[in-house]
Amino acid sequence: MTKKIVIIGAGPGGYVGAIKAAKMGAEVTIVDKDKVGGTCLNRGCIPTKALLASSDVLTNVKEAKDFGIMIEGEVKPDINFMMDRKDKIVERLVNGIEFLLDKNNVKFVKGCGRITDKNHVEVVKDDNSIEELEADAIIIATGSLPAQIPIFPYDGKKVIISDEALNLREIPKSMIIVGAGVIGCEFGMFFNNLGTSITMVEMMDHALPLEDKEIGREMEKVLKRKKIKLLLKSKIEKVEKTDAGVKAILDNGKEIQADMMLVAIGRKANTSDIGLEQLGIAMDRGRILVNEYMQTNVEGIYAIGDVVPGPQLAHLASAEAECAVENILGNACKMDYRAVPRGVFTDPEVSGVGLTEEEALAEGYSIKKGDFAFRALGKAQAMGQFFGKVKIIADKKTDRLLGASIIGPHATDIIHELVVGVKYGLTAEQLGKVIHSHPTLSEAVMEALQDVNGQSVHKL
Repeated sequence: MTKKIVIIGAGPGGYVGAIKAAKMGAEVTIVDKDKVGGTCLNRGCIPTKALLASSDVLTNVKEAKDFGIMIEGEVKPDINFMMDRKDKIVERLVNGIEFLLDKNNVKFVKGCGRITDKNHVEVVKDDNSIEELEADAIIIATGSLPAQIPIFPYDGKKVIISDEALNLREIPKSMIIVGAGVIGCEFGMFFNNLGTSITMVEMMDHALPLEDKEIGREMEKVLKRKKIKLLLKSKIEKVEKTDAGVKAILDNGKEIQADMMLVAIGRKANTSDIGLEQLGIAMDRGRILVNEYMQTNVEGIYAIGDVVPGPQLAHLASAEAECAVENILGNACKMDYRAVPRGVFTDPEVSGVGLTEEEALAEGYSIKKGDFAFRALGKAQAMGQFFGKVKIIADKKTDRLLGASIIGPHATDIIHELVVGVKYGLTAEQLGKVIHSHPTLSEAVMEALQDVNGQSVHKL
């Protein structure tokens, strides 16, 4: 008998789960009040990368003389063109997902989904009509929303969140960014490249506070070099909107003024008004509790992505969705969170997997470390992108890889052999013996792995 699966949310978790389930023979309906692709495609991962690509080209053109390319005349950004280009990229990708859903016979219902019991979802459509969907299993994949704190008087104009930052049609002269995490650093570099004066305010003691502290310190050097002002261990006590823009008053009494403020302090699970309370679904601090099979405490109801505890990452949501579908359709699957790659698409990029040095020590491991600077690589020198390093954390007793962090060119692309190493419990010696093509950036990974045991040929 064909199983009916209803998925609430069409982001990278929901739509991947829908296509996976359809390919496995299920009858699938996916519900979303917005376009397919969710925050990642429409207001997050993809649009930010499109804008960062534009600002990277601007930087490359300005530095072209360093490569023997002489460009005459004024070089300036066209933010309207950048935004239009970003919108076209998003539209193409949305159309591509809609095509895949259609070809896999996935039914898409536009509207707000609400679970009425473990076998039914009620969808309120734009015209206020209601469609009731029957299901053998339900997957909650409603994602997350930008966190908003009352102290910041959000108005979408002078005090904005990432949604508005992705659609600005004028380059602000100055901007205060609240938070020096992933969102703050990416937007900070984008607007800095366009000429905006940036001041970042971070409560923690280093940039990218969820990453390895040493890597965060390296990012601070990058921000300083780009003349981005970073105020660490600082808290905004009060925000006032003025005729000229925004004024922020810090806990030390210092005042900062700018044209606008971007609040980039993270995201909260989007779990309100979807029927969770009535069903008695267990939650913790706004997130849905699930087991290793992505099951909630209510039989037949699963949850994945940003609504469950753990890192809020698009690719993790997709993996969790596939695991949930496997379990619904009878193939036992357990989620493994040891090797989830992380990425920050700044210039240079940052990536990581597994435990940071601080986390490994907190968990009681005796560790050994290896690192290697990109500056020593021929490929990096030829590219003119040689800032940064690869850092490896291994178990001192077993040599098994515990984690890795990279800051440098194409860090988010070259992390993946280390993801494999962490996932399958390889040792630094085993992975360090893999022959790497020369000249490549990945040679830094090989050298850092060898350095764990003092065997790096190109490091003193």
